[in-house]
Amino acid sequence: MNQATELNATAQGFGASASQRLLIPDREAMSEAQRAAADSIINGPRKAIFGPFIPLLQTPALMERIGKTGEALRFEGKLTDNIRELAICVVARETGNQFEWQTHAPLAIKAGVPEQAIAALAAGRRPRGLAAEEACAADFVAELMLRHGVSDETYAEAVACFGQDGAVELTALAGYFVMVCWVMNVGRTPGPANAAAPGLHAFPG
Repeated sequence: MNQATELNATAQGFGASASQRLLIPDREAMSEAQRAAADSIINGPRKAIFGPFIPLLQTPALMERIGKTGEALRFEGKLTDNIRELAICVVARETGNQFEWQTHAPLAIKAGVPEQAIAALAAGRRPRGLAAEEACAADFVAELMLRHGVSDETYAEAVACFGQDGAVELTALAGYFVMVCWVMNVGRTPGPANAAAPGLHAFPG
């Protein structure tokens, strides 16, 4: 990444400093509750402490419950991989979160979301070339984030595509990822080390 790209990159949180605010403590420095919460994440499907769980380790009881919610949405939900990953990308772009974008943009493409659609989303444009259900999900999440609710027409489209339970799951998925993106933005948690996907650039001023 050249210097011009670095200067144009979306920073995590506000202010001139890019230094990480909340670091993972050494295991010896963890409280008993922190060690138990860390072990619960490590022994689950994630296998490691990374991303939002670094700042969330400051509140281990909350971290465990948030972790379980994320597991239910990501690994036990009814939404297909392409819908789920695309929805996460919409949230990551709107919140300017590098970690979730660099993690989930490649997963969205792997799940079948057109690469040009992800590129358009990264540039701040409405993604093009999506399948009907993908477009429905992207529009639903974008409207939800902009308006903090959705119109009757948008809701009806989501129910037609995903059912009432799927519309609720899509809403909860967006809300969950907004929350963890905010947590990382406040903690200035960086993107994943050696990420294959490029980071997000700031929106035009």
